[in-house]
Amino acid sequence: MGFQIDHVVVAVANLDEAIADYRRLGFTVEAGGEHPGRGSRNALVVFGDGSYFELIAFDRPAPDFRWWQVLDRSGPGLVDYALLPRNIDADVAAAQSRGLDFENPEDGGRERPDGERLIWKTARSKQSDTPFFCGDVTPRALRVPEGAVRQHANGALGIGSVVVAVTDIDRSVGRYAALFGEPAADVHALPGLGVRVAHLPADRSAITLITPAAEGPAGQRVAAHLESRGESPFAIGLKGTPPTTLDITLSHGAPLEFIG
Repeated sequence: MGFQIDHVVVAVANLDEAIADYRRLGFTVEAGGEHPGRGSRNALVVFGDGSYFELIAFDRPAPDFRWWQVLDRSGPGLVDYALLPRNIDADVAAAQSRGLDFENPEDGGRERPDGERLIWKTARSKQSDTPFFCGDVTPRALRVPEGAVRQHANGALGIGSVVVAVTDIDRSVGRYAALFGEPAADVHALPGLGVRVAHLPADRSAITLITPAAEGPAGQRVAAHLESRGESPFAIGLKGTPPTTLDITLSHGAPLEFIG
């Protein structure tokens, strides 16, 4: 696949508390800015591979926006993730031609604390099993800072994997094939865990789809996630440092694990 993971979205109730807690986890956190017209603010955890976490909070209700709906209904945690397109207009048109229900790209942006205005385009499906595209109009370095901000005391180097909970894995595998323009991935059962999975290689990272299949500890957790948060990222694997799981309280509901 020619797309790399652009960023993972973590919706939080209190941005200042989330910034402090992620710093306690050993991450360097950079103030992002405000999204005009949406009533949201964000902060970024940017990694050496160019991917990042977006910590986002809402200053007022946004009942028409899925991220706010999940936060309001089920609390803080993972809500979405984005891929970096090569050319967003061409990539969306190609996915649409293969039958994927992506909407046409829309303009977006935010204002940084230093007053710099950023502009990008996003495109997404109305269904949340697939990621959205986020492509820059202004230089990407304005949206995704470079330099010392990408160095982290905990040794994090980048996003190594995104695990996505889906309700119908065979259907989702077909949707990802349409998105990537590649053959559908194989689906495998994991005996004893109660789940079926499909592994989709991404540029520099991996995407794993997971769905409950039978009684089992993993299947029960995935089923609970789907009931609470819908189809969305289930867990994130981080590159760097020895394998360890981070405190989910400090990560504001986002399951984060170093995978080496």
